[in-house]
Amino acid sequence: MRPALPRATAARAAALPRAPIGLRGPTMKTTLNLLAIGAALACCLPLQAASARQVTLAVLSVADDARYAKRRLELAYPGHPQGRAVQGVELAVQDSALELQEAGVALSVRDMVLPSAADLPRALQELQAAQVGHIVADLPEGALRALVRSAPALLGDGIVFNTGLSDDRLRAEGCAGHLLHTAPSQHMEADALAQFLATRQWRKLLVLQGTQPGDAPLATAWARALPRHGLEAVQTRPFKLGGEAHERDLANVRKLTGEPGYDVVLVLDSDGEFARGVPYATQWPRPVAGAAGLVAQAWHPQWQQYGGAQLNRRFRKLAQRPMQGQDWSAWIAGKAVAAVLAEGPKDTVAQQLRKLRSGAVFLDGFKGQRLSFRPWDGQLRQPVLLSHGDAVAGMAPMGAWLRASEALDTLGLDAAQSPCKN
Repeated sequence: MRPALPRATAARAAALPRAPIGLRGPTMKTTLNLLAIGAALACCLPLQAASARQVTLAVLSVADDARYAKRRLELAYPGHPQGRAVQGVELAVQDSALELQEAGVALSVRDMVLPSAADLPRALQELQAAQVGHIVADLPEGALRALVRSAPALLGDGIVFNTGLSDDRLRAEGCAGHLLHTAPSQHMEADALAQFLATRQWRKLLVLQGTQPGDAPLATAWARALPRHGLEAVQTRPFKLGGEAHERDLANVRKLTGEPGYDVVLVLDSDGEFARGVPYATQWPRPVAGAAGLVAQAWHPQWQQYGGAQLNRRFRKLAQRPMQGQDWSAWIAGKAVAAVLAEGPKDTVAQQLRKLRSGAVFLDGFKGQRLSFRPWDGQLRQPVLLSHGDAVAGMAPMGAWLRASEALDTLGLDAAQSPCKN
């Protein structure tokens, strides 16, 4: 027979919650512990959490995007995407959690992978109904143009971030006041590489140019960059991959590079298939740059300075793959949204856009300089890394081209040169 409990102990025992039917022993103890923890957390949560401004950042992509075809991802062409943008955005939101909490803002990510670009109108209607005003566009060029055209009618002052496309036409005749670019432009990439070559005194270039539609804009960017940096294209030769017997010489790297008299081979190949086979295949021992060899890009998984190593580790942990240029561009777009929300938690989306485009919001991109958007074309000012597969060889802008006003504007088109007026 159990001894009777003391009166005080019995009273306390009677006051305890009864275990639900089926819960006995340790389970009851665990339940009580969880209740106690929950009560403590409820008491200690900041009051602002309950009234935090809820903001959604949507990431739009299409399932049939050729850039993410399985074969392309397996080949891992230099400078090309190796995964979807949403992972970079998610990391940015994680990295900005503290400053958003202090500002009383709860920022969430909505990943919308559409079957095809034809589903964009429906997606925009959904975002309109949900009052979403911030979009990261991980889209091919045609779909991005369609989104930019449609967004004002459905999203009003909504902000669209281009994180994956470097085509300067999107920053020229295809520009828009609500479109911001975190990926460096082709003019920026060409200027960055040209500065590097000029500092090495590699001034005579053999240009190998592809025949695909995406190769012509690359040639336009380099036609401006060469004389600007004292470089010369001593010869331009077309290349073409194909099975036709009469075109085989157009894919033969040794024949294309057989004539001497150049310091470096510049490969203009938007697709990347031909370029990856050029290094160490040239007739003469010359460095290769452009779409292979030395490549200009926003980020590299071996960048170690200014906190870059830590960012690379965090991304690898999240995504289970190295951080590439497109991933960094998505990440910095998420950081831009977080920064402008933290700076003005009660601002409208229109006010946020004006702040970003005015260059008044500065971002830390782990590249050693404060980054901001250009007012005239919405391009993010940023240093560009010059790298090969295993390491970073340099970073532009370089000393000889620095300006007293804004060094980063030595990369790409400045206000006077830009055809975009917003």
